[in-house]
Amino acid sequence: MLTTPLTGKVAIVTGAARNLGRAYARGLAEDGASVVVHYNSDSSRADAEETLSLITSAGGAGITVQADLTTVADIENLFAKAIAAFGGVDILVNNAGMVLKKPVADVTEDEFDRIFDVNTKSVFFAMRTASRLLRDGGRVINLATTLLAATTGQYGVYAGSKAPLEDFTRALAIEIGARGITVNTVAPGPIDTSFFHGQETPESTAYLSHASVSGELGRIDQIAPTIRFLASAEAQWITAQTIFVNGGFVAR
Repeated sequence: MLTTPLTGKVAIVTGAARNLGRAYARGLAEDGASVVVHYNSDSSRADAEETLSLITSAGGAGITVQADLTTVADIENLFAKAIAAFGGVDILVNNAGMVLKKPVADVTEDEFDRIFDVNTKSVFFAMRTASRLLRDGGRVINLATTLLAATTGQYGVYAGSKAPLEDFTRALAIEIGARGITVNTVAPGPIDTSFFHGQETPESTAYLSHASVSGELGRIDQIAPTIRFLASAEAQWITAQTIFVNGGFVAR
């Protein structure tokens, strides 16, 4: 039996042009939500349009919106366009991000500023905007990394830029919880996507694969259900949490 538990809800998924973001957008649409497919730049426009096409061809509703999330005005415009199109916003999935694999000793000031702008500042101000504009009973879901609980060389600045999301999550969950809004962070392990493989060698991929209990990288379809669940009414009692989804790669 087909169920659409998110019928009438509106979701913004940042970085939804491809990979995990596309899966989150499609999953929420399959559950009945109207989806705002965010993308960052013209180079991602075609992929974002493909995400939207996959949603609408399956009977869902959505729009694409370009925004530079390191600019607060663009974040506010993203929400404004969602509200103009669908009347409100209920779900924010902060998926957009960047990765840098580099020894701490070699990270430049520009690289540091850029990754913290993308992974930290953008999420904070998207959460701030959501705290003001989400309808009661809404959901904020942030995407971090399993490296928050691992000791792994060369990912220090990347993991560091994701670490503040846990504190943002806990604080906002308390601040807006009385409105029935939940705020959580999901921390995936290594996932078989172009985002992951762009940083790795065959040797490091093999090592990270064997670190899971199944001896393989995670798949997109093993992460997306967690996002769909946290967006649902059934997840109302889960808030202020960091949820590790990594096949036993690391526990905390």
